[in-house]
Amino acid sequence: MPRRSKPSRPEPKASPKPIGQRTTEDERLFESTPVPDRDEFTHTDPWRVLRITGEFVQGFDELADVEWAVVVFGSARTPREAPWYLRAVETAKLLGKEKFAIITGGGPGIMEAANKGAKESGTESIGLNIELPHEQYANPYLDREIDFRYFFVRKTMFVKYACAFVVFPGGYGSMDELFEALTLIQTGKVKNFPVVLIGTKYWKGLVDWLENTVAAERNISPEDLLLFHVTDDPQDAVRIIVDARRRMMAATRKAQ
Repeated sequence: MPRRSKPSRPEPKASPKPIGQRTTEDERLFESTPVPDRDEFTHTDPWRVLRITGEFVQGFDELADVEWAVVVFGSARTPREAPWYLRAVETAKLLGKEKFAIITGGGPGIMEAANKGAKESGTESIGLNIELPHEQYANPYLDREIDFRYFFVRKTMFVKYACAFVVFPGGYGSMDELFEALTLIQTGKVKNFPVVLIGTKYWKGLVDWLENTVAAERNISPEDLLLFHVTDDPQDAVRIIVDARRRMMAATRKAQ
């Protein structure tokens, strides 16, 4: 039977993109306007499901041997001479000495600093890179690099293979990961999962808002303010994470 042709429709106007940008798979996934080549199967949502499944399989396969790891977040824009960069190197080195692998987004700034600290301590340094409109280069301190097209797949890997998050001063991306982790902890999806914010002055405005506005309006409970720790001291951050690992191991032995 001959294939019935679809009625023609006007070709959508492409939104202007700054020079040097490219369309990412996440953008294609979330776009609601039809594209001219929609008939090609490799541009359909069912095909994307297969690619997404493939990314999950790749991530699970690549990271299956990671036992104890800490994810470090923070701004990709932090210069190498900045105090936060140096403190991220120090924090990762201390975690490495406690036999934690270090996982980051694999890019520059705080991510590079944490991977550098991991390398200097001799622990494994892992980068989970993400496709962006402006290509994000992998920093030179990675033992293992995994590339992802889809943010939500990469986010799953961060939580699944980490036992703690350390969040340095950063922007929307760092806060996105922070609040996603807090939501998972608050709802009991993950347990014994410390979240440490480094930079008391930087995070003070956010903490005050959570306490004086969000909690005051009863949109979170007072105990929800205890789901994260704020410090300036890398050693304090490491102590919190080591204590959590000790409790987790004790709970595992008790369950057995």
